[in-house]
Amino acid sequence: MVSSGWCFLAAMIVAYGVANLLQSVAAARTTVHHTFDPGLLLRLASHRTYLLGLACQVAGFVLAFLARRDLPLFLVQASVAAGLGVTAVLGVVGLKWRLPKAEVALLGLLFGGVTALVLAARPAPSRQLGAAGLIALTVALGVIAVVGFFAVRLHGATGSVALGSLAGMAFSAAAVAARPLASASSLEVFVQDPLLYLLIAHSLVGQLLLGLAMQRGSTTAAVAAMDAAGAVPAAIVGLLLLNDKIWPGREWLAAAGFLITLIAVIGLTRYAEPQHHHTVTRSRERAMIGARSAHRPG
Repeated sequence: MVSSGWCFLAAMIVAYGVANLLQSVAAARTTVHHTFDPGLLLRLASHRTYLLGLACQVAGFVLAFLARRDLPLFLVQASVAAGLGVTAVLGVVGLKWRLPKAEVALLGLLFGGVTALVLAARPAPSRQLGAAGLIALTVALGVIAVVGFFAVRLHGATGSVALGSLAGMAFSAAAVAARPLASASSLEVFVQDPLLYLLIAHSLVGQLLLGLAMQRGSTTAAVAAMDAAGAVPAAIVGLLLLNDKIWPGREWLAAAGFLITLIAVIGLTRYAEPQHHHTVTRSRERAMIGARSAHRPG
């Protein structure tokens, strides 16, 4: 019997791809923030585009949650990165983005890596996290928030990558919490599980960090950094502690697929160009022209 997780996984990729595009458009229209200000989420929420993107992200989150019930974290987290391909295609078609050849090649490599992971992954239910796991997730939440408080001072591509990486770590921790939580036996057990609230807290911090990252330049770089930083910790925890499985004899395929995916998303943080650069440039040009006009003698 084929696991329903595969259907959830495919739908998740599309949902995250659309969410990335819509949220990046809204972030580009919002004043750039250089402080770790949760109010940014409220300002972004005033944009209908961002709300639509957030709805798609919530849908992707739910679909990923359902996929993690049976599928290993190394597959689900790496497949989130495949949403970049959907984002890129929609950006080129709808917003006339111009992707460099290196970025197109890396997106192709990304899909190859995810395909290898799909072939290697073996569906299996999760084991539960103990008290040590809960403490580790709580400590991780504090560390990510503190580092993010200082990382917002970074600008340009460096800021996009740094903040995107922190967002990825937060979402990775949320994924670790979600894997055993998805196997809750009843609604009562689900609501009473501390993992639910750690999942929500990590997701909110990750969402804020991602919004800050997207304001600083390239959507692809921000999301790729998020995916790269989020894939590795979740994969390690899943294989060591949560009963993630690989089909016998396909360990090499899983390792190759994960390495290729990781190389692709790291490469995208290096070669991706700022899709909103032209908008920023035109705004600066208009401001300079206005300033010159104001200083001309009457």
